[in-house]
Amino acid sequence: MKELIPTHRDNNGNILVSGRDLHKFLEVREKYTQWFERMSEYGFAENVDFTSLSEKSEKPFGGRPTVDHAMTIDMAKEISMLQRNEKGKQARKYFISIENKYKQSQLDTTNLSPELQMFNGLFKALAKNELATKQLDSKVDSISEIVAVSTKDWKNETNHLINKIARQQGNTGDAHRTIRTDIYADVDRRGGVSLNIRLTNLKRRMALEGASKTKLSKVNRVDVISQDKKLIEIYMAIVKEFAIKYGVWKDQY
Repeated sequence: MKELIPTHRDNNGNILVSGRDLHKFLEVREKYTQWFERMSEYGFAENVDFTSLSEKSEKPFGGRPTVDHAMTIDMAKEISMLQRNEKGKQARKYFISIENKYKQSQLDTTNLSPELQMFNGLFKALAKNELATKQLDSKVDSISEIVAVSTKDWKNETNHLINKIARQQGNTGDAHRTIRTDIYADVDRRGGVSLNIRLTNLKRRMALEGASKTKLSKVNRVDVISQDKKLIEIYMAIVKEFAIKYGVWKDQY
């Protein structure tokens, strides 16, 4: 099998991938450090999913640039999928093939004794791998569903995702308000707008047109967003990113 992206093993046999090698293969135009920082916001934890490397760090990849990261193969697969392009799909399939080859190699070289201990260990390993695979598949399927959310019924779809995020944060009123506030702040920043000012202006126009106080009290920032196609796209992208970042699939297993 042709080596598309180098992989390495640590002392515990875990498969590691250099962040810079993956960044290069994916042909990301964004600077590596900025790209990795943004990718890390999707729920990845240092010393769990990746290890930061520097000139003073032990270098499992040999001589590397000053800043690099040793990622687990699971993290590398998820990041590849998040690119939403052909290079990302190619990288993810490649990592899956590497992982499958490694698992097969582990089974082929099992050499435990006595015989009962060997079979006991083998069954435990298979059970553990099966559980991990099912959990990862569930996570991948959930992320795919989030990414696939369309603009056809964007209000209900995004509201559904926000409710899932809130459940992960305790499902309280404060959780809902905090999440929506953070999302609207990101919309302001990315869209170069002020949703609060637009909301005030919208209510003023509606009042001049004779809207009732009850109707005015129900108008919110989502109504403002609905009047601008660009803001709808920005809002949907941000909600999807929050849903992935907060791991809305975690209550499924």
